[in-house]
Amino acid sequence: MIEYIKRMPNLLYFLFNFFSYKRLNIRAVVFFSNRVQGKKYITIGRNSVVQRGSWLLALKIDEYEPILSIGENCAIGDYAHITSIRKVIFQNNVLLANNVYVSDNLHGYDDISIAIKDQPIKFKKEVVLQSGCWIGENVCIIGASVGKNSIVGANSVVTNDIEDYCIAVGSPAKVIKRYDFLTKSWNPVNKNY
Repeated sequence: MIEYIKRMPNLLYFLFNFFSYKRLNIRAVVFFSNRVQGKKYITIGRNSVVQRGSWLLALKIDEYEPILSIGENCAIGDYAHITSIRKVIFQNNVLLANNVYVSDNLHGYDDISIAIKDQPIKFKKEVVLQSGCWIGENVCIIGASVGKNSIVGANSVVTNDIEDYCIAVGSPAKVIKRYDFLTKSWNPVNKNY
């Protein structure tokens, strides 16, 4: 009975929103306080949680149908902002800390006679957060992918792909460690780390 009561808000969300999403698993948790736009392009898998105050946006701006897909067992922290105009994919077991921004696009700024807010949104590159990766607090990922079991440190800005089994930090994010399967340890890329 206690388990049923704990799941009640989630079941209500599911019942009110199931037909709006491309796919919403009954065991996913999306809090009512979240802002979700373009649900018909959004998939959220089993046992994934999208915490409070997050904004999921799948925006159709041209002939392409956007994809925003969150796999199974993902944990999306409070106040995440995830935007897709083409493709943003979270594979299984992705962990996002609070206040993370993930986007496959950016605002145009080519015409200096027009305010940036009035210029078109431009696709940069598809984003794939591969299985098991961990994205730290306040990270921005714009048009870049993060490899399997990789870590992006807090306050980093990722604009280039990060390979599997790496630790990256900074603005712009740079790889500082790689996992070595022979020694079973995280080894610094250079001697400063």
